[in-house]
Amino acid sequence: MSAAPRKPLDVSFGRNYVPTWAFDHINYLNGGTEIQLKLDKYTGTGFQSKGSYLFGHFSMHIKMVPGDSAGTVTAFYLSSQNSEHDEIDFEFLGNRTGQPYILQTNVYTGGKGDREQRIYLWFDPTKEFHTYSVLWNMYQIVFFVDDVPIRVFKNSKDLGVRYPFNQPMKIYSSLWNADDWATRGGLEKTDWSKSPFIASYRGFHIDGCEESVNARFCKTQGKRWWDQKEFQDLDGEQYRKLKWVRQRFTIYNYCTDRVRFPTMAPECKRDQDI
Repeated sequence: MSAAPRKPLDVSFGRNYVPTWAFDHINYLNGGTEIQLKLDKYTGTGFQSKGSYLFGHFSMHIKMVPGDSAGTVTAFYLSSQNSEHDEIDFEFLGNRTGQPYILQTNVYTGGKGDREQRIYLWFDPTKEFHTYSVLWNMYQIVFFVDDVPIRVFKNSKDLGVRYPFNQPMKIYSSLWNADDWATRGGLEKTDWSKSPFIASYRGFHIDGCEESVNARFCKTQGKRWWDQKEFQDLDGEQYRKLKWVRQRFTIYNYCTDRVRFPTMAPECKRDQDI
């Protein structure tokens, strides 16, 4: 028995988040229920959650930079704060007008990443708001686009793979220039004549176990909805959707890259990445 995460509760930006840099590059609309991040040739901008969290459900409605967005990256991610940090990443890589966005996901555990997967989306993410969310519990991390699971990272500690379980994370988002790598490996540069580049946000949903940065466990562990049995695995329908994404939209998967990784990572089979 499995289930979809609870429906996100939309709130205003200031309920859960604060700006982190270039405050003058954030526009607030409709009483703060929508914001716009602005990137120009001087700077990008970003924001972070007020609290730190050990497990939960984190969601954002985002409309990506329209038009010629090559060289830009819109990021939405969770990260802890130390040298052996854990991190759960959505990164949206811009492209030339008419070329599709690329969504790159990654998971860092104990400071080690190198788990990139890249997909095309099955819609134009610049036309309307779509929902990007992370479900994180002791058993699995699930990346969702709208209600479609696009990636699962299982707790594979029994296989010798570190798993994020004892480092509280903040949630971050930013819009920045990364034209040294973001589009066609850095071949396509940001066209500043098209700036400012604007990404729009709504929702700002956080339903997590809030703990101090130094906490090592959640005081309500096992009692929250995401801890329950139906969220320990995907159900059949969710696995069918994941397979659909794998077969039709995946353009890079670290699990199948034998040049970088002659030996496949131990979690790949369990995560149904192959």
